[in-house]
Amino acid sequence: MTQTNLDKNTGAGAAGAEPLPTWNLADLYPGRESKELKRDLDTVEADAKRFRDRYAGAVADLSGDDLAGAIAAFEAMSETIGRIMSFASLEYAGNISDPATGRFFQSMQERVNAISAQLIFFTLDINQIDEGALAARMTDSAALAHYAPWLRDTRAFRDHELSDEMERLLHEKEVAGRAAWSRLFDETIAGLRFDVGGKELTEAETLNLLSDSDRAKREAAGRALGAVFGKNARLFAHITNTLAKDKEIDDRWRNFQRPVSSRNLANHVEDEVVDALVSSVRAAYPKLSHRYYAMKAQWLGLDTLRFWDRNAPLPDSDDKTIPWETARETVLSAYRRFTPAMAELGTRFFDKGWIDAQVRPGKASGAFSHPTVPSAHPYILLNYQGRVRDVMTLAHELGHGVHQLLAAKQGALMANTPLTLAETASVFGEMLTFRSLLDAESDPKRRRAMLAGKIEDMLNTVVRQIAFFEFERRVHDERRQGELLPEKLGEIWLDVQTESLGPAFEWDAEYAHFWMYIPHFIHSPFYVYAYAFGDCLVNSLYAAYQEAPDGFSDKYLAMLEAGGTLRHQDLLAPFGLDASDPAFWQKGLGVVAGFIDELEAEA
Repeated sequence: MTQTNLDKNTGAGAAGAEPLPTWNLADLYPGRESKELKRDLDTVEADAKRFRDRYAGAVADLSGDDLAGAIAAFEAMSETIGRIMSFASLEYAGNISDPATGRFFQSMQERVNAISAQLIFFTLDINQIDEGALAARMTDSAALAHYAPWLRDTRAFRDHELSDEMERLLHEKEVAGRAAWSRLFDETIAGLRFDVGGKELTEAETLNLLSDSDRAKREAAGRALGAVFGKNARLFAHITNTLAKDKEIDDRWRNFQRPVSSRNLANHVEDEVVDALVSSVRAAYPKLSHRYYAMKAQWLGLDTLRFWDRNAPLPDSDDKTIPWETARETVLSAYRRFTPAMAELGTRFFDKGWIDAQVRPGKASGAFSHPTVPSAHPYILLNYQGRVRDVMTLAHELGHGVHQLLAAKQGALMANTPLTLAETASVFGEMLTFRSLLDAESDPKRRRAMLAGKIEDMLNTVVRQIAFFEFERRVHDERRQGELLPEKLGEIWLDVQTESLGPAFEWDAEYAHFWMYIPHFIHSPFYVYAYAFGDCLVNSLYAAYQEAPDGFSDKYLAMLEAGGTLRHQDLLAPFGLDASDPAFWQKGLGVVAGFIDELEAEA
């Protein structure tokens, strides 16, 4: 996603009066009007035209070494384009509400889109080469064999590609199509304000109140969110319907049989594997979320929970604000105990201005780690407000950042990891941090509260994300029969929430609107199951670490360094794990159930 180029590296934040870091984007470009940015735009534009003139129609006849040279030139242009759009998107995320920032982001999208349209022919032409002929060229050329993983992944889409002209048309129209609707969503969400107790709050600040210990504050925040979302229901429904129809048209032309199939292909995972994950999690709802939230209602002294109680702290929870420096040391110490190499990489983010943690009007909500390009480094966006969940979010995003740093050595074409594996390092970082904190805590009440917090995080990562997946699946399936009214979208939302969270909850009318603020539905359809995939994978991975810690960290770092060069079967093989085995998912879900057992025993 995105963020802002601020000269200073600290600013006031929501976690008390302490300064919170803001990032410095000068490692990408000194500024929007910089000569370096203009130079790169002009250079890559000229390079793309020369590349097309040189190679269009000639790719099939290139020798192995010449094809490798062409791919290397394509990679260099991809790196430059990635740097430009990383800078633009990070600028935008820092202040989505600012018209000048939005204009800059849009202008960069349009300029880069026109440049990259010149290059679309290249992968299409590569995919027209006969499999045997390409294999022979890789045998003869070590330079071409280097790109074998990229060629494998590129050619996976052979059966779903259109003509050169059609692909170029769709690509050029992207800025006036899906990208424009996504921008409308982002700017609308960023501009919303919620009246809570007479104060006008941003979305991030209001959502944060849903974790407050004061039930009256939680209810006020929940009702404010529901009221504002409700007033904007027609707009968000229109955005959702438009993008779902856009995807249906694209899937039909590309011959994808199911809405999720294109995402699965991009993740290099079979439809059947994802189906097994989803069915396994849904079957586990009663012993996971249903059981836990029934216990939580009892601990809170309530007959039923309302939606604003889902993230409520337990009565014994320590609701104090955690200073930023404490959060930093907590996460880095946990990383260091696993291996000093992870802590050293993580420290760079804090020391070099690679993190923006402030909560401020106009800034993108949520959190992410943007990998940018291998020649630079990742940037992390947080909205840090001093809660334990914020510390876990820091551990999560820093895990992504470390992964992205390690994988950068694979180059611009092979550094990126499929979403199913991209969440591995982030969730593993959370697990390291949680285990470190839990092992150091001896007070029974605090251990109970910490354990409950971790269980809720895992339920949010596994159960809630699969519920999101089910919402998307139903919306995209039903959209094929016609436009869905806001009321229908709310009905689907409440159905999946009832199924996933169980009978402990009584749903209020306002909650029917809460599907509106989930950005993944807009930016990355069907992304969400990757979180559940990653959590179950990490649960199994961490169990392997506990069983055989010697040498584990070296194998783990090697897995992260592989980036996108290996598929999940090959990456997990050194740990004795196989995601295609149905028992794999049961083992991962068993870890969550075990935490609930432990909590029940300590209650």
